[in-house]
Amino acid sequence: MSWGTELWDQFDNLEKHTQWGIDFVEKYTKFVKERSEIELNYARQIRNLSKKYQPKKKEEDENKYTWCRAFYSTLNELNDYAGQHEVIAENMTSQIIADLTRYAQEVKTERKSHFHDGRKAQQQVEASWKQLESCKRKFERDCKEADRAQQYFEKMDADINVTKADVEKARQQAQMRHQMASDSKNEYSSYLQKFNQEQNEHYYTIIPNIFQKIQAMEEKRIERMGESLKTFAEVDRQILPIIGKCLDGMTQVAESIEPKNDSSQVIESYKSGFEPPGDVEFEDYGQAMKRTVSETSLNNSRSDNKAERSSKSKSKTLWPFIKKNKLMSLLTSPIPRQPPPDPPSPSAVTPDPCPTPQTPKQSKEPLSHRFNDLMTSKPKMHCLRSLRRGGSNPEDFSHLPPEQRRKKLQAKIDDINKDIQKEMDQRDALTKMKEVYVKNPQMGDPNSVEPRLGEIANNIEKLQAEAQKFEGWLAEVEGRMPVKSDPPRRTSVLYETQNSTPPTTNNNNCAQDRESPDGSYTEEQSSEVQSKVQPETAESGDEFDDPDEEMLPTIGTCKALYPFEGHNEGTIAVTEGELLYVIEEDKGDGWTRVRRNEEEEGYVPTSYVEVFLDSNAKDS
Repeated sequence: MSWGTELWDQFDNLEKHTQWGIDFVEKYTKFVKERSEIELNYARQIRNLSKKYQPKKKEEDENKYTWCRAFYSTLNELNDYAGQHEVIAENMTSQIIADLTRYAQEVKTERKSHFHDGRKAQQQVEASWKQLESCKRKFERDCKEADRAQQYFEKMDADINVTKADVEKARQQAQMRHQMASDSKNEYSSYLQKFNQEQNEHYYTIIPNIFQKIQAMEEKRIERMGESLKTFAEVDRQILPIIGKCLDGMTQVAESIEPKNDSSQVIESYKSGFEPPGDVEFEDYGQAMKRTVSETSLNNSRSDNKAERSSKSKSKTLWPFIKKNKLMSLLTSPIPRQPPPDPPSPSAVTPDPCPTPQTPKQSKEPLSHRFNDLMTSKPKMHCLRSLRRGGSNPEDFSHLPPEQRRKKLQAKIDDINKDIQKEMDQRDALTKMKEVYVKNPQMGDPNSVEPRLGEIANNIEKLQAEAQKFEGWLAEVEGRMPVKSDPPRRTSVLYETQNSTPPTTNNNNCAQDRESPDGSYTEEQSSEVQSKVQPETAESGDEFDDPDEEMLPTIGTCKALYPFEGHNEGTIAVTEGELLYVIEEDKGDGWTRVRRNEEEEGYVPTSYVEVFLDSNAKDS
């Protein structure tokens, strides 16, 4: 079927149809462009989602769990999945959008040319038709004039009153008009034959050829549309295997999760290395009934304070996971640490004729008052270490339990050994380069590598010294790790106070729990677990002594402006004008930690002393 023979008279409709086809191509191109933008936006959102849930630096420890690694692997696969959608957008842009945009312009130009030729052919036929009509009208007019002239001649010839000259004149006029009519007839016939020939050529040759070209153009446009639709599907089909691999990867990492391994990893992460506490001994309260409530005060003399402090370094037993009873905490907690406006003098304390052993560094107060504090207040005197919780963690990881500290130290040693090996590799490479320079001076100056070799040697020495330091800490921790043995026994501080036991155990520096407020483990012993130490227990406690923790470096000096008795737990008595070392400045609670000698240290009110900090301490 040819448009030239079947649609010879549908020039205008074909013009509208072909224009609609081009508009459809542009509409489809716009559709693919919007689909490409959707794919790009989807890929961007998927990438942002994957980036949002990527592990942060502080979450790197999560990688030791298989379910965390599976999730992060899924995020990586999802990132690759997003990349495939970007490939879809790129292929659609290059293979469909750009191609159809260029083709639409070509079709517009070709269509314009074909319809221009068709209009030109139509104009020629119309011009021939107008000329034919003009010849036809002239022939008709001449014929009518010839008829009128003939009738006039016949009328004049029949009239006897008309002269012969007038009759002759009328006859000549009629002959002339007949001649003109005959010429117009011949001209009209000639133009009619010419028009018919042109019309035949127009409708059977020119227009069919033009319409055939337009038909071919339209069929090519439709074929290109089909190819674009096929490409639209193939672009998606090409990435399906890669997307399938991404999904398979997600499935594989999900199947690689090992619950048993993860539960074992929890033990490795949080195992403290401590042993569970032993049985609680029986406490005989029968002897306490011989004393009145007022005689069971919780204050000790300063001599007991010093004896307690001297015995502090001899035994220290750690009991993890022990929380004090609230009643016991209040009975043994110190007075809130507010700087006293008028410190009581030692003479104001009346000696008890029958003294009983009391908890060190606690003021004398009726037992009934301590019960009243149960509903109104909480102990405010924090552990010495918990007061330093605002600072950074110590370099030796002493804030951690033994097992976790050992792992951290071992990891640190491994990192230092890697750095040492890296420096040694650089040293060996530079040494070989120096040997080459010595053998071939034209390649370089052997002395040029000496500064770098010296720098590397210094770095190795520093790293080795640091490694030895951490290895010493590691050996210390491993030597102090508890061995499975008979569980130690514990008794409450109240029982020991009532039975007047000599202060042979390590009292706590405060009435807080063993676990500091920031969640780290402390080596201070809870007041609930102050027990009578047997010889083997004392030896076990020595293993946990931490001299680095007890002997803090001095950061300055101070001068006492007023005398301070230091009755509260954790404080130290000073005299006016006395010079002391500052080992911890005021953290905002009104107390400064000072040291008199290697065995005597404690807190004094900041308002009672004048502090002189070292320059390096001020900078830090």
